[in-house]
Amino acid sequence: MSDDDAPEVPIHCPACETTTRVPLDELAERIDRHNESVHDGEELARVDPELAAAFQDLVVEDLGLLEEE
Repeated sequence: MSDDDAPEVPIHCPACETTTRVPLDELAERIDRHNESVHDGEELARVDPELAAAFQDLVVEDLGLLEEE
């Protein structure tokens, strides 16, 4: 997979009112760097909340956590 094909994840910062897309393999570093340099380490920037919720739903479904036995 080339760098151009790498999946990108949206990062949202409500304090800056910005959303940007970053490669998945840089996600944690880019969030940490933004929060450190712009917000004095306060954890404001994060994965887009809608994407995070959708991903959480997929994981719960895939793991069968809501299935009744």
